[in-house]
Amino acid sequence: MMTSVREEGAAILDRLYEIIVARRDERPADSYVAKLLDGGWDAISAKVREEAEEVVIAGRNESDEALTHEVADLLFHVWVMMASRGVSPDSVYRELASRFGVGGLEEKASRDGGKHDVVG
Repeated sequence: MMTSVREEGAAILDRLYEIIVARRDERPADSYVAKLLDGGWDAISAKVREEAEEVVIAGRNESDEALTHEVADLLFHVWVMMASRGVSPDSVYRELASRFGVGGLEEKASRDGGKHDVVG
């Protein structure tokens, strides 16, 4: 039985992370990931900021396909950032899972002591 792309979503992200870690560890000469990592934190963070801005622009002004493309680019670069720090996707999955069943405003208040309450 074939599984859907949706069912394979986390597996795709996990596989992407494994490839990024392999590039980090092996540093192939023709690897974009290795080149980005060699640029250090400034290069990696600049790409994450650039991709985040492209997501915002696509979300406001472009097609659903363009937004999908930009979100994929952002996820890729966030995964590179995480790999550079040795933070695994499992950490993100656990964090997201811990938020289920907790209202968004309640969860935010628990993290910031209510400093950023939203007035409705």
